[in-house]
Amino acid sequence: MLAVRMRRALSSGLALAVVAPLASGCFAEPSPHEAVSEFLVGWQSGHFDEAAERADGDPKVVKKALEDTGLQLDAASIRFSLKGLTTNGDTADAKLRVQVDLGDNNPLWQYDNHLPLHLVDGRWKVRWSPSVIHPELREGQRFAVEVSTEGRQPIEDRNGDALQEEATLYVAGVYPARVKDPVGVCERLFHLTGFAQDRLLSRIRSAPPQDFVPLVTFGGRKYAQLRNRLDEIPDLTIDKKLQPVAPAEPADIIGKVGAITPETEQQLGGPQRAGDTVGQGGLQKAYQDQLTGSTGTKVITYDLKTSEPVAELAKWPGRSNTTSVKTTIDKGVQRAADLAVSGTAPATLVAVKASTGEILAVGAHEMNQERDALAGKYPAGTTFSIIAAEALLRAGVDPAQKVPCPADRTVGGARFQQTSAPAGTSPSIKAGFAQGCVTALASLARRVDADELTQTAAQFGIGVGWSLPLRSFSGTVPQAASDAAKAKIIAGRTVRVSPLSMALVAGAVASGTWRPPTLVTSPAAPDSSSEVAPAPPPKPIPLDPTTLGGLRALMRAGVTSGTAAMAAAPGKDVHGVAAALTYMDKKHPANLAWFVGWQGDIAVAVLTQTANAPAAAQMAGQFFRAASAAPATTPAN
Repeated sequence: MLAVRMRRALSSGLALAVVAPLASGCFAEPSPHEAVSEFLVGWQSGHFDEAAERADGDPKVVKKALEDTGLQLDAASIRFSLKGLTTNGDTADAKLRVQVDLGDNNPLWQYDNHLPLHLVDGRWKVRWSPSVIHPELREGQRFAVEVSTEGRQPIEDRNGDALQEEATLYVAGVYPARVKDPVGVCERLFHLTGFAQDRLLSRIRSAPPQDFVPLVTFGGRKYAQLRNRLDEIPDLTIDKKLQPVAPAEPADIIGKVGAITPETEQQLGGPQRAGDTVGQGGLQKAYQDQLTGSTGTKVITYDLKTSEPVAELAKWPGRSNTTSVKTTIDKGVQRAADLAVSGTAPATLVAVKASTGEILAVGAHEMNQERDALAGKYPAGTTFSIIAAEALLRAGVDPAQKVPCPADRTVGGARFQQTSAPAGTSPSIKAGFAQGCVTALASLARRVDADELTQTAAQFGIGVGWSLPLRSFSGTVPQAASDAAKAKIIAGRTVRVSPLSMALVAGAVASGTWRPPTLVTSPAAPDSSSEVAPAPPPKPIPLDPTTLGGLRALMRAGVTSGTAAMAAAPGKDVHGVAAALTYMDKKHPANLAWFVGWQGDIAVAVLTQTANAPAAAQMAGQFFRAASAAPATTPAN
């Protein structure tokens, strides 16, 4: 829209070159200057009768020809710049530059022309012919604007396969040569859809007579509601089109696509026309500018008798910055994630490639893949002990040390309760970690420094400022000024994380390096028009190699002898921990169960709304078994 305003401002300035001779008052008959000015200013300002008075043709014919030019070109404005004027006796010739704003965010059409003039009864007049409008326009011809569109670009998985499925869209349009009452058609469409009647009518009038002109596009549901009323509109044609706009899984991440509405048409500006599609969420919305179809434009002359094209006067290709969006999603891994969370309880699962941080899959059942899986803010529970254990190992704590797991423990005034076995036993730190014993883990608060806890969390990406094209949350860890505060952090009470951030934690332990998440590999940023380069992602953070082996052993114990036992699956060893917790969500108690771990190069976090930690581990096990049967993951393009 800014470009259009700039063009119009520029055109206004150029118009002064025509108006200036009038203002000066220096030219009078028989000088041709006044005739040129009155003809061009009358044409430019829409006072076609005044312009026609300065031509030697039939005033009605001249007036209609000038008026029809604007309609046939759907012109927002026509401007002129006088470049020169020569006189030879009773004839003269004016050279000028013509600028036609084709509207609808189309290009500015510029061409050179000249006005032949001669004296008629002592007055200078333009020698009328259609070539006065354009040098190639002849009698019996008209202008038309031909618009060619390319479909919406796809969103693709890491292997180049589309992540959309075909859906039927219903395009209401007309063939201009067959429409008996275009005004009536547009009026009825306006009342049904809200699209501006004058804009719909302008598209009909400016289109090639024999071409189908799409006016409004409907999705299946909206079309079903309006079908009977649309069928009542004479000469309106419904064209059914299969377009790949229905999102495949992960549907919330990919996003829905809908027909553009009068409201979104105004908001978007750019290349959209009524009837185009618009992303309504997810990547479809984030990358609307790159994904939206490209529109090419031609200005053509047509024979009025045959309705056949005569000449192409100008041509502009569609935008070159439309492109597909390439993601890191793996369809096989995604199917495994969808299957794993397809039970009765609300759940979500995020899978990442441990060695790269690439998001392979986001599954969800009765939860939102973006809002909950990527951007959710949930207490980590004792799965945060993965990070706490790293800090404890660096502090010299021996995992074999015996630490009681009582049913109830107070640390610095903060009370912790272990509601499931092995309450009352005296396991080691390793066993407490594997079993998610909150009372045992909280008791270790005195063994680690508060700053060490927060620094270790940052090394695992918690609170790091990564950037994804969709909403996401890297986590928060509060400052700890007491043993009670440290105990709450170790127990995951006051820590907030997303399933994505915890999947990256698992990936860091698996690969030895924390890496920021990647969802889209191309284009580099959603805003293709921005002159500011996107901020670089945070750099990978290597973990301490001296403690990495011990940390991996602890996570293996979570599966071999802990609450994550149901995550076990054939193939490479599964590592992970599971935890359950109850917390207050908007003043109401809510239950969560986590699994955080990995198998091979796939790291996952599972979150389900249940109080049963093994339930999350079971989902992870089902996922690992299904993922191992999927084709091998390839590098993202």
